Amino acid sequence: MKRYVLGRIIRSVISIMVVTCAVIVLVFMGVPRDRIFRQDQASLQKLASKPDELTNYRYNKWEDIGYLDFQPLSEMCTNSSDDYAACMVPGSDEFNRVVEQYEADGYTITEYETSDLVFASRDYSPLELVWNFLTSFIEIDHPNVIQDADNPDLERRIYIGSDFNGIPAVKCTGCEHEYLIYFDSSFPFIHQNWIQLNFGESYPTFQRRDTLEVISSGQGELVNAPTTFPNGTTGNSTLNLHTCTYKPTASMDRMDLNKFDTNYANCMSNYSSPSMINLSYIFGIAALVLAYLIALPAGIIMAQKKGKWQDKLGIIYVNIMISVPSLAFIFFMKLIGNSFGLPDKFPQLGFQDIRSYILPVIILALLSTASLMIWVRRYMVDQSNADYVKFARAKGLSQSEIFNRHILKNAIIPIVNGIPGQIILCISGSVITESVFAIPGMGKMLPDAIKANNNTMIVTLTFIFTALSIFSLLAGDILLTFVDPRIQLSSKGETR
Repeated sequence: MKRYVLGRIIRSVISIMVVTCAVIVLVFMGVPRDRIFRQDQASLQKLASKPDELTNYRYNKWEDIGYLDFQPLSEMCTNSSDDYAACMVPGSDEFNRVVEQYEADGYTITEYETSDLVFASRDYSPLELVWNFLTSFIEIDHPNVIQDADNPDLERRIYIGSDFNGIPAVKCTGCEHEYLIYFDSSFPFIHQNWIQLNFGESYPTFQRRDTLEVISSGQGELVNAPTTFPNGTTGNSTLNLHTCTYKPTASMDRMDLNKFDTNYANCMSNYSSPSMINLSYIFGIAALVLAYLIALPAGIIMAQKKGKWQDKLGIIYVNIMISVPSLAFIFFMKLIGNSFGLPDKFPQLGFQDIRSYILPVIILALLSTASLMIWVRRYMVDQSNADYVKFARAKGLSQSEIFNRHILKNAIIPIVNGIPGQIILCISGSVITESVFAIPGMGKMLPDAIKANNNTMIVTLTFIFTALSIFSLLAGDILLTFVDPRIQLSSKGETR
């Protein structure tokens, strides 16, 4: 089984990377790059009267996102000329030599609109797009990451120490992060900054923020709480000291020096409300539990009372839930909820009020019950015609004993197989429900990113959703072996 699981993991990782790389090529090569500026009109309007600065802004953004390599004349001369002053003079021999060299290397030389200066640009090929992503995808923090000329005596080591709460932690000096591994009361309780996935910065929405930071950082109001700073001083602060990264010595100000005894002073803040991922997970898990609490007993009763009024009533419910469009059902339930005083928009009462969660959770749960009920009924009806059931009846076992001790045990196996996937995929949220109730979760992140042409966010979410889907299948297969020991996962990848 170990060999099987290892093989599945390797194949899963390859599949995830293939899907992600395919999306990268489609997004960067198939969509006109000017569309990324549709939601950044304010910046473009500010530079409208300065065409050269506008050109630089556009090409710098394209380079940051990963479309191309952009080099203004100053960079061209720095990289390719020993006579910088002569190279910076348009028309000079050195200038012409550098331009010809860049053209020979496949760059396009473009002259600015209001000056004689030029710049070089070269679009990345599909293979280069994929290679650039793969080579920068995984970042490992280590003691030689920080290079600060103003701090030449920076100590460089990884060691086991204590955090500001006195809890053991793996710490580092010379790394980007001060805490490589730490513990706190937030799920999953053990956190690490040692290995990071780099998808790039979000643009045009959530500018200057890493895409993973956007979906994993808290939301709502800042939390101001009593804090003991590294230099021993205390006071109220919103800083999350576990997230502190190195701040260059030249950037350290008086406020930093009053709180920190090292350069690890660039910290994120604590927020009152969960992140997008956590919020979608809260809704998803609550709805999943409620759906199973409703669907499993209902499906069992339908199977036990096959052909009777209980079964017919259940089939009517299933047919209604399947035939009614999800959006219509959501608005119908929303209307009913409003009559009981429940909010029709999540932000009305906010994260802290339990009433904000009731209606969306009920809707998400009910939308899942129909398929669960019909599958439970189908599996149990199929099992009731098996030979072992006939043998149990011949032995004189009652109908309830046969259903509870034999049929249910076997019929529940395929249902169990899907549980890990449903739990894991709760993180992806529900697009329609979160949109209708204006819930700031993961559900509408991908449609919003596509609409805004936020390429890095599209790639990030594609990777996350693909990874969750693929590994949930593996988790389901592994869970089957615990539920039914007769099922074995062979080294050849077969389920027996």
